[in-house]
Parts: sequence; structure tokens; C-alpha cells
Amino acid sequence: MPASLEQRRELVTAIPGPRSQELMARKHAAVAQGIGTTLPVFAIEAGGGIVKDVDGNSFIDLGSGIAVTTIGNSAPRVVDAVREQVAAFTHTCFMVTPYEGYVAVAEALNRLTPGDHEKRSALFNSGAEAVENAIKIARAHTKRQAVVVFDHAYHGRTNLTMAMTAKSMPYKSGFGPFAPEIYRAPLSYPYRDAKAMDGHLAARRAIDVIEKQVGADNLAAVVIEPIQGEGGFIVPADGFLAAIVDWCTANGVVFIADEVQTGFARTGAMFACDREGIVPDVIVTAKGIAGGLPLSAVTGRADIMDASHVSGLGGTYGGNPLSCAAALATIETIEAEGLVERAQQVERLMLDALHRLQADDDRLGDVRGRGAMIAVELVKSGTDEPDADLAKAVATAAHRAGVIVLTCGTYGNVLRFLPPLAISDELLTEGLEVLTRAFTEVQP
Repeated sequence: MPASLEQRRELVTAIPGPRSQELMARKHAAVAQGIGTTLPVFAIEAGGGIVKDVDGNSFIDLGSGIAVTTIGNSAPRVVDAVREQVAAFTHTCFMVTPYEGYVAVAEALNRLTPGDHEKRSALFNSGAEAVENAIKIARAHTKRQAVVVFDHAYHGRTNLTMAMTAKSMPYKSGFGPFAPEIYRAPLSYPYRDAKAMDGHLAARRAIDVIEKQVGADNLAAVVIEPIQGEGGFIVPADGFLAAIVDWCTANGVVFIADEVQTGFARTGAMFACDREGIVPDVIVTAKGIAGGLPLSAVTGRADIMDASHVSGLGGTYGGNPLSCAAALATIETIEAEGLVERAQQVERLMLDALHRLQADDDRLGDVRGRGAMIAVELVKSGTDEPDADLAKAVATAAHRAGVIVLTCGTYGNVLRFLPPLAISDELLTEGLEVLTRAFTEVQP
């Protein structure tokens, strides 16, 4: 990270400051209004656990650019690798004249992703693009068309992935018609399911819907986030995912794990599937894969991945050499610096603090998550009724106090925390203390 960037929260202006306000006016005049912002400040520097804005304010980062800068912004190995690559060449297109970096990333993914079977990988640009290609591959392999996704799912903003995404506003509203042959099954949602609904019963409920409304003989793939992202950081009950995997295997259906947000040490394992003890047929990755550069991947069983005809997969920028260099440096950083274990430490620190806060404030209906992917679901006091207004108010108060937090969830009532693993315990603790004060400030 930049040597000049002090690792401390500091506010020198009101939020947003005057320079950020000037830039926001330019944004409104130049950028399509559909591109929103969470916090109206403009970044100028970032690293460790800090984002600094153009007015000199320094914020504690509990968002990581939505789980992208997992290893920290401007991580030294990434900076060095990208500098070396950009001096050599920036692009040839792997489909025209290939280069070693792409192959090396594929080899690393084949090694790291769950399962010891023979694998292949293909590289793309964004999570949504990778999800679409995973479905293309599953359809080519099975010669079937239907795809099952789950309640509360988020898979992207392209036409196909909008159809797969559950929440209408802001992701889908007004943008249809959507791609066909997408079906939705109920998810295991422990906080909102009946108390008797364990993971196995929840899986049986989902499978009943799939069998009755779709039919295994028509189904190419089941696609699920092992821990849901935009849907509210929902962790399915124990046994749910394993039962779905077993059903897919028994029925020749491709099980696709969307680990765009959960992958690369984020959940206290290299992949969330590892903590669930499941092996997907195909895994989709992006976000934390390349230290902030755009890259995504589809990795899976060799016979599935090789089902597509030659040139059926690809894209001009897919596996760009700069992104590949960054990805290799990111993986090296995770392994060399013990960041899987660091995510487990972050989990313990955050859950301890949030459970203490929950004990004193019944508006924190549920505290959940794994690793450095933690959330609190907010409800109206004395009930389990979702309180989106509270989530928005607490987030806004935290922003004013110099802490970046994000909201999510089907009901808009979840605060989610995605700190970079480069953050210090001191900064993380301070950020949680600011959050506690925000709850005290925001009263009914």
C-alpha cells in the first residue's frame, strides 16, 4: 500500500467534503444516472484498512470494494507483478496469440478449487460473464436447457443473470423481458425458516419444488451461492448444500457454486465450499481473484468443461495479461501471508463484538457469516419484521463518522461487513466501536 497512507481514521471536513461535492456535480453531468454510489466521497488513495478521499478524510474500510480487495488495496506483490507485465505487453488476446500468464492462472485455479478430480478453467472479465459461461458449459454438457436458482439469489446484471437474480429493485425493474428457462427454488434461511426446518428438510423442500416444477430430465444446472451475497449473507443450515449436491449427482445435473463474492480466503477458507465439505461440479469465481483488477473464471470437471466446441468460449479481454499477473500475485499473497487464517481471526473478532452488541439491542435480529464476510439482519424492536430504514440510517451514521459499511438483503435490512484481510485488529475494533455508537445514535 502507499507508504504515505497512515492507518488511522481521520475526518478533516464534513462528509462529503467540498472537493468531493465538486466531483459529484461533475459525475451527475457526465455519468448515466443509473450508476449509483453508496458514499458520496471520491477516493484518492487506499491500502491496508483505509480509504482516503480527495478532501483528506480517511475512512475505515469495511467494504473492500464489495469483496474485491480482499488482500488489501495496492498489495505489494500485485503492484510489482502488474508493473512488470504492463512493461512487457498489455494485450494480445489469448485467442490470437496466447501467453503463459493465462495458463498459469488456470493451473492455479485447478489446484486450489475444491476436489482432486481433473479440472479445466476458462477466464473471463466479470462475475456475471462467468456465470453465463458456466451455464453455457452446463447446457452443452447435459444437452438440457433449464436452470434452477434460489430465493434471494444474486448472480449479476446481464440479461441472463438478471433472470437468475431474485430481487427486482434495483437490479431488474424495468429491464425485461428476461432470459427463459430459469426457475427458482426455496433456500435454507435459518433466521426466517421455521425452527423445525433443518438443512435436510430445507433441501427436501427445494428438491420437491425442482422435481415438480422443472423435472430432473429437463435440468442442466443448479446454481447457488454457498453463502448468499447481495441476498443478505445468508448461510444455509448444515446439510442443505450437501443434500442438493447429492441430488444433482444422482440426476446428472451440474451443480454450479457461484463463489464470486465468497472465494479466495474471504470466508475463512480458500472457498466457501471447503467449509461446507462439498465439491461442486463447476465453480465460478471473480471479485477477490485479482487484487482489484477485472478477472473472473469458470473452473470445473474436465469432462464438463470440455463439452463446448472449440471457440464456443472466449472473449476479447478474457484473461487479460495484466489481470492474470495480478491474480497470480494475489494467490501468492494469500498463501504466503496466511490470509485464510487471518480471515478466521477476523471472524472471531467481529462475531464477538456483534454478539455483544446484539445482546444489548434487540434490533439486531440475527448475526451471521463466516470469515471476513459477516452481517447483521436488522428488525423492528421486539419483532422479526425487517427494518430497512434502520439499516440505511445506521450505515449513513457510520459513513458520517468515517467508516465504510454496506447494506444488502432482499428486504434491504442487512448490514454487511467485508473488511480487507490487510486491516489491523485495532482499525477493525475501532470500526465496530463506531458502528456501536451509530446504533445508539439511531433510535426509534
